[in-house]
Amino acid sequence: MKKEKSVQLHRVIGYFHGTIFLVSMIIGAGIFVSPRGVLKYSSLNVGVSLIIWAVCALVTVVTALSVAELGTTFPKSGALYYCLKRSLGPFIAFLFLWVELFNNPASIATRSLFLAGYVIQPFYSGCSVPEVPKKCLALAILLCLGILNIRGVKDVTWFQTTATVVKMTILCIISVTGIMLLVRGRKENTARFENAFDAEVPDALQVTEAFFQGLYAYSGWAIITNIAGELKNPTKNIPKCVVTSLTIVSLIYLLVNISYLAVLTPEEIVFSDAVAVTWMDKVIPSLQWAVSIGVSASIFSSLNCSIFSVSRILFAASQEGQLPLIYSTLNMHSCPAVAVIHVLISASIMIFPSDVLVLINYVGFTMWLQIGFLMVGLLKLRFLEPNLPRPYKVCLPFVFGTIAISLFLVLTPVIKSPNMHHIYPYLPCPSPWSTSWAVSGASYHLCCQIWRQPPFPETSSFAFF
Repeated sequence: MKKEKSVQLHRVIGYFHGTIFLVSMIIGAGIFVSPRGVLKYSSLNVGVSLIIWAVCALVTVVTALSVAELGTTFPKSGALYYCLKRSLGPFIAFLFLWVELFNNPASIATRSLFLAGYVIQPFYSGCSVPEVPKKCLALAILLCLGILNIRGVKDVTWFQTTATVVKMTILCIISVTGIMLLVRGRKENTARFENAFDAEVPDALQVTEAFFQGLYAYSGWAIITNIAGELKNPTKNIPKCVVTSLTIVSLIYLLVNISYLAVLTPEEIVFSDAVAVTWMDKVIPSLQWAVSIGVSASIFSSLNCSIFSVSRILFAASQEGQLPLIYSTLNMHSCPAVAVIHVLISASIMIFPSDVLVLINYVGFTMWLQIGFLMVGLLKLRFLEPNLPRPYKVCLPFVFGTIAISLFLVLTPVIKSPNMHHIYPYLPCPSPWSTSWAVSGASYHLCCQIWRQPPFPETSSFAFF
């Protein structure tokens, strides 16, 4: 009995900090990168891009509320993995785990490189940042995040609260300033909205790509179910945290994008590497330092949440027997330290150049494939185990709607731009781990993107799909 108690995570995260975790995880690099991608794949059509942002918010809410049922039904760490194992069997659960083992560390590595380059750029004014110092700083960032996570939940929640306040302040400044500029009614600020739909209308494939870019900015909401084992009263707090955080984030994102368009032309946004910095340079140049702090805090706190969430999936997989038992051991701070170290080592190995927009499309493809399986598993449990305690039940139209969205986002690129990599399980890749990494077409894309030097050129708007 004592041994059983020693491997249980403590429920110390309440409603407030659960909401902070969600807001902090969702608002990362996405709002500073995705506006560029959404406009690019919307054919610079302002009206279509704003509609896509609004629809992405609605889709995220519907999907998150559907997945929330799994977290309340199985209120334990790694709830999504556990649900797949229980509903669709250990093989599907292992595939989900296998993708997570490389998908999340790759995303963490890319964001740490982005943050490192952003921080170090002022020291190399007028020229590109050398790769060696950028990689070293990225490794240092990962090391700091690892130490913070190993110190336990209390230190992590304290840091997340502080970082969330910082980045929300910056985004509120951008939002309020943009609205004030529109209220003043100056021609240069309102011109983009008067003829919002005059540009070319994108086709179905471009719309799918734009959705991937927009949904990337909303990604991260699943963290609340992955950390359900550390939530107080998860059956009530998971749905409440989801509704509260996504309402806040959706409103902020829409206002920030309107503010960007009130100051910058679509062309300026598409060709900007840091939209918020370009915006601030035109509006309040003296506060550029504030944007830099806000962007850094956003990415740093989002990285911290990612490491926290992924380590809990490895913890759950270890308890279910699909990873070595050592991954479920806890240190004196009740943290699965071995799982955290594994994530950091994997991300450190992946510190290689990647194309951000291509990676976003890859992450979106695999994420929505996983969501489709989760919804199928939810329906199967509803049918086979109708008496299973479900403190919160999402209405079935939301579940079927999520499945339809998943099919659209996964199948459209396959149908419109077919590639053997979608169905062929292995192709040789120039990496010492090529055989194990190329278990799926998507993993093959990521493997080659990380290890090939230089990175693949972007031959089309949807290069790898």
